[in-house]
Amino acid sequence: MELETTLESTGPAPSIGRRMVVMVLGILGLVALLAFFWFAAISKQMKAQPKGEFPQTVTTAVAAFDTWQPALNAVGSLRAMKGADLAFEVSGVVTQVAANPGGEVKQGQLLVRLNDSVEAAQLRQLQAGLALARVNLSRAREQLAIHAISQGDFDATEADVRVKEAAVQQAAAVVAKKRITAPFAGRVGILSTSPGAFVNSGVPVATLQQMDPIYADFFLPQRDASSLKPGETVRLSLDAFPGKTFQGRVTAINPKVDGATRNIQVEATLRNPGRDLLPGMFVSVNMEVGAREKHLTLPQTAITYNPYGATVFVAKKAQVTGPDGHPREGLVAEQVFVTTGPSRGDQVAILKGLEPGTVVVTSGGLKLKNGTPLIVNNSRPPSDDPNPAPQEQ
Repeated sequence: MELETTLESTGPAPSIGRRMVVMVLGILGLVALLAFFWFAAISKQMKAQPKGEFPQTVTTAVAAFDTWQPALNAVGSLRAMKGADLAFEVSGVVTQVAANPGGEVKQGQLLVRLNDSVEAAQLRQLQAGLALARVNLSRAREQLAIHAISQGDFDATEADVRVKEAAVQQAAAVVAKKRITAPFAGRVGILSTSPGAFVNSGVPVATLQQMDPIYADFFLPQRDASSLKPGETVRLSLDAFPGKTFQGRVTAINPKVDGATRNIQVEATLRNPGRDLLPGMFVSVNMEVGAREKHLTLPQTAITYNPYGATVFVAKKAQVTGPDGHPREGLVAEQVFVTTGPSRGDQVAILKGLEPGTVVVTSGGLKLKNGTPLIVNNSRPPSDDPNPAPQEQ
């Protein structure tokens, strides 16, 4: 009985061990099968990929000659040809405001007057005394002719007339100081006084500006001194008049360079018949200098500036590997050193390194190296405008 019990308790052990082995083998076989399929898929993808380097999509342009008008650009401000803030030399009470704010006035026209009744009365008194003195002088001259009076009496009478004339002129000057008249023709600004107001001497009560013609003042670096000449054409643009250009000419160049900025002040004169341009306005100035020049040009985006020089990528015809792995004719990138010159808007002049007709990569050059296959797509080329303007999106 004891032997049978022992056999029954140890009998099933080999059967469990075999099942464990079968399970492990099955799992290993499944893993191997999955690894085989994964390897087969990777191999198929690698075979499907083209041999060689991946092509890059770029835009291109043909290097060509363009005629440039050399120009200097600056910013400046407008200044009235004649402008003044008008104030009284004496204090007093305003009795008359004859000018209309913002209106045009003629030279000598009365603008504002102070109370001058006392001074005017004194002037009339002195004028009457002067008239009597002139009558006495006329009589003295007749009496001197017939030797009725001495030369000394005549000289005293003549001197009295001169004294009274000076007194009248002085009184007239005092009356004139009670009035502000337009020293030149122009437009009156906003008046800061009204009848009955007391004004102190030296306090501006009106501004007068002559705006046709008008000056444009701007500064240019001293390196451009040799290009500055009176009579050169300037074109002005203002944000107040988008898309509109005002033309004038250089009329004066400051003979002294600013010691702090090393810039030269330039003055241009423009016609302003419509009074659209106002003194103090900010302007962008484009000044034409010299004769027209011919340059080989490219868009600015085509140039890559490096510490060792400026470079561009040109598109060269060569044999490239197609998607099917077979060679075919295509385009590859080739880096070329260039010497750049002046720029104009979105364009830059190429002085050395390129020949006219060369196909140059204008965008996408950062992902290229020598021998990179190219796919050209010029549906959206970069800007190549010599006179770009800001665009509002």
